[in-house]
Amino acid sequence: CTSTPSFLLCSISPQAWLTFAPVADQTAQYLRVSLNLVNWLSLVYIVVAVFFSLITTWVLDTLGLRFSLIMGSWLNMLGAILRVIGMLSCIPERAIFPMVMGGQTLCAFAQPFFIFAPTKLAALWFPDHQRATANMMASMANTVGLLLANIFSPMILSYTNTLFMLLLIYAIPATIACFLATVGIRERVPPTPPSASMVTSSSEPFLQGVKLLLTNKAYVFLLVCFGSGIGVFTCFSTLLEQILCVKGYTNDFAGLCGAVAIVFGVLGAFLLGLYVDKTKKFTEVTKINMCLTSLGCSVFAVVSQLSEQKFIIGAVCAWFGFFGYSVYPIAMELGVECSYPVGEATSSGLIFVSGQIQAALYLLLLQALAKPMAESPLSVCATGTDANLSWTVPVLVMAGLCTLGTCCFVGFFHTDYRRLRAEATASPNRVTNQSTGGDTWANSTDA
Repeated sequence: CTSTPSFLLCSISPQAWLTFAPVADQTAQYLRVSLNLVNWLSLVYIVVAVFFSLITTWVLDTLGLRFSLIMGSWLNMLGAILRVIGMLSCIPERAIFPMVMGGQTLCAFAQPFFIFAPTKLAALWFPDHQRATANMMASMANTVGLLLANIFSPMILSYTNTLFMLLLIYAIPATIACFLATVGIRERVPPTPPSASMVTSSSEPFLQGVKLLLTNKAYVFLLVCFGSGIGVFTCFSTLLEQILCVKGYTNDFAGLCGAVAIVFGVLGAFLLGLYVDKTKKFTEVTKINMCLTSLGCSVFAVVSQLSEQKFIIGAVCAWFGFFGYSVYPIAMELGVECSYPVGEATSSGLIFVSGQIQAALYLLLLQALAKPMAESPLSVCATGTDANLSWTVPVLVMAGLCTLGTCCFVGFFHTDYRRLRAEATASPNRVTNQSTGGDTWANSTDA
């Protein structure tokens, strides 16, 4: 079955992305580089996504889900292994960081294949009353990967005191997942189309689909506004440890806060997926969740600057995760609904690209706004003065960006559900092939 390896791959890729962020200060010590260079180990994912995501969407919609997942699994495994090789004692000191960055870059090339897969997987393999839940499960598998990285990176590094063991442990599941994907994913599509839209529709050719998306007013608002939300959450995940360590909170606590946000995000996504599958209220759910996420982001901007407030910070992170992480799969399904019959990977891929572009800009902006502190008696950052930065202004700006995107989306986004409407009027007995040549029922299996 395609879905099981897909869920596994979606959970492993983000572990590579977030390997270093929960232990950024210690990583800087081990690699003998600055915190800004350590941040580039996360930022490289954003840069690669911006330039590679359109190619990935074309591959998914043209060559199919099976090919894309196997390709991504190999890139992720090779990148994970290269990171381990870079930490071997025989490697010259000047080559350590470039090799780790090279491995991280290979993993970054793999990520778009897994990020865009859930919407495609849900459309190809699940009926209309299960699509939101299926998308939720695959998307939250990605989130579970972030959870594991938040928990295990500080834990492993504090126990082993070596970056080599940390990277070796992360390389093991990447290798296993690659093997399972290569031998386990055998079919491009199920033998029988799961829904009327998959029977009767032909996805638009890639370039024509992109043109239709960029001239679709509702989709453009979703592209920009929800992309802003993705950018804010990327900043939150990347900078959380650096924001908290200045106020006296340890890496373990920062990792716990990230984990709490993700756990509550998975819970929220599960509940939302069931609700939306039953009610089809994609727009209402997305707008309400974005409003509550902005509220949580604003509160976090205030409480993150307080010391000795672990319970409050943890509670705010739980709120932030419950409403912020959980809306991601619903928004991706909404993107498909308002842009049908454009390919699912194309519609979700452009939203992700928008999020990564905005994330890169936000990260650069927030780091520029973080100023050195003259005195920081509470700081527990491992790299000393290099990490003692004031994040008061950056987190307020982050909250402002989140709120601005939410206000624009709530005020200006309106759409009908094109895919649901097409399914309501489609004849279930009519079978046509998709024009893209990717996932079709005329070519349902690969050699």
